[in-house]
Amino acid sequence: MRFTQEEIGIAKQADLCAVASSMGYTVKRVGKCHTLKEMDSIRIYDRTHWYRWSEGKGGSQIDFLKEFGDMDFVEAVQWLLDFVGYRKGQEFVKIKKAEKPEKPKKAFVLPEYAGSNAYLYHYLEQERGISKEVIDFFVEAGLLYEAKQYHNMIFVGTDVTGTPRFASMRGVFDKNGKGFKCDVAGNDKRYGFNVVREESSRVVVFEAAIDLMSHMTIYPLQKDNMVALGGLADAPLQTFLKEHQDIKEISFGLDNDRHGRKATAELMEKYKAEGYLVEDVAPPQEYKDYNKWLVDGIRIPEPEIWYGRNR
Repeated sequence: MRFTQEEIGIAKQADLCAVASSMGYTVKRVGKCHTLKEMDSIRIYDRTHWYRWSEGKGGSQIDFLKEFGDMDFVEAVQWLLDFVGYRKGQEFVKIKKAEKPEKPKKAFVLPEYAGSNAYLYHYLEQERGISKEVIDFFVEAGLLYEAKQYHNMIFVGTDVTGTPRFASMRGVFDKNGKGFKCDVAGNDKRYGFNVVREESSRVVVFEAAIDLMSHMTIYPLQKDNMVALGGLADAPLQTFLKEHQDIKEISFGLDNDRHGRKATAELMEKYKAEGYLVEDVAPPQEYKDYNKWLVDGIRIPEPEIWYGRNR
């Protein structure tokens, strides 16, 4: 008997775990693959092919039946075609595996307040050089607070109504220059940490909330809208522009590393094409970001200078 390539392909669509089980073997999961209780040196991968480490051999479902079902090629292919319900001359539709139901999205709940912002103030002032006035601004607005668990800082992003939609956590106990960072579960990543200034038609965009706060420390007289993306994806900026349609100008204060420079060029081109007046207001090239500039280069800000166009 001769089989077409299509028929052989259909035979190889059989679930090898189900094939082995129907032959009397006990199938067990081992990590991301499966094995057989009776032959634990066998591994079944992707439920379609196998390998037996003790003998250095393996192959497809056809090879499995030839090796362990005492069948020749023709018998193995015919057995598999019967197993999957194929009948010659009939259109064969592979039965898809049942998809796992999607896990319900976790509810967005802000972490519990610690009752004090002592660790937060100490870290932002002493370690990051942020002015107390800037910290006070966000704390009093309910956009920044210290969480009860681990004393993490919580940066809150709100929508146009002031409703919290996003929050990120940042640790205050840095180790080797690195601190804990994580978004609060269930948040909406279309939003970001932001400052709204209704009288301004400009928005200044940063990668991180601490860079945004550093900019405010360096330029306390500069009163424009501000958004922290929480990375380089511009979804929070898109949402901000939709909710504040009087914005005409966008200033990008992204990092001076390779990724930040690339993103700046791409975003400027994108939003210029959409009709916005755009500019690059990155910190001086010798500093990676606004916070490094604040801590290593300035420390004492010069409020009369705005490091951007027409300021």
